[in-house]
Amino acid sequence: MERRKFIQKSGMGILGMAALGLNGCSDLMSEEAALQLGTAPLPAQMPFKISLAQWSLNNSLWAGKLDNLDFAQYTKETFQIDAVEYVNQFFIDKAKDTAYLSQMKQRAADHGVKNLLIMIDMEGNLASLDESARLQAVDNHYKWIDAAKFLDCHTIRVNAIGKGERNAVANAMVDSLGKLSEYGAKEEINVVVENHGGYSSDAAWLSGVIEQVNNPFCGTLPDFGNFLMNLFPRQEYDPLKGLKELMPYAKGVSAKSHDFNSAGENSHADFEAMIKIVQDFGYKGYIGIEYEGYKLSEEAGIKATKDLLIRSAINT
Repeated sequence: MERRKFIQKSGMGILGMAALGLNGCSDLMSEEAALQLGTAPLPAQMPFKISLAQWSLNNSLWAGKLDNLDFAQYTKETFQIDAVEYVNQFFIDKAKDTAYLSQMKQRAADHGVKNLLIMIDMEGNLASLDESARLQAVDNHYKWIDAAKFLDCHTIRVNAIGKGERNAVANAMVDSLGKLSEYGAKEEINVVVENHGGYSSDAAWLSGVIEQVNNPFCGTLPDFGNFLMNLFPRQEYDPLKGLKELMPYAKGVSAKSHDFNSAGENSHADFEAMIKIVQDFGYKGYIGIEYEGYKLSEEAGIKATKDLLIRSAINT
């Protein structure tokens, strides 16, 4: 399922914001104030590192204002962030194009930017109960493990999408993840699942799947803001409980942000509480900024998120 449509179905788009009453929020951070934030390098005492998820700039990328090949340079020069997380949608036909991947790799290296992972969408449903479709989806993902290896990434992120009875969908996902993780292990590439709507936003369900796969190259990408399991009727997993359940398997963390009040606090997630949980688990890897707000521009929203991550780390 296309990522934009998936977000809308998960209630994380404009419809979801309206349901939460966020469109009518007052006391929002101004564009001017946000643009002044997050421009300095990370403080030396930071307990974790910060990366930028490419989806934060999806509007610019779709509109052609930013090219995928320029993403790493733009990230370093605009935000002083030296690690990136790609989304395969922006180079969907390039997984086997080594000439193109070489350009991505070289441009990142030229600007001192580390390639971390590729988020994989639009390659079929790995938890489908239609075995033929599911196995085709598995096969579709292999090339992205190869692409990640070529780019010196350490991980690909996949989605646990499937319709049907809870346990049946879990079993299907276990089989798919098992195959992909076995392949990933040969290349030393992690295969991780993000809480990303549906069953996957049920942290108990997802952690159970990862436990059954039982492969050191299989894990989670806990996302601060993706615990909405269903919009109609609304069902949301407790975000703090969910984060605690997913962190034991985390090979990355995604700091989903939306709108900000004038004090710089995020409208959807308690970042300070989330960061405390992350730190309590001893996590010292990268936390990826994934801005999905509508009130600030992409640049301003990313800067506000970076600033909030730094303040949350210092305060916990």
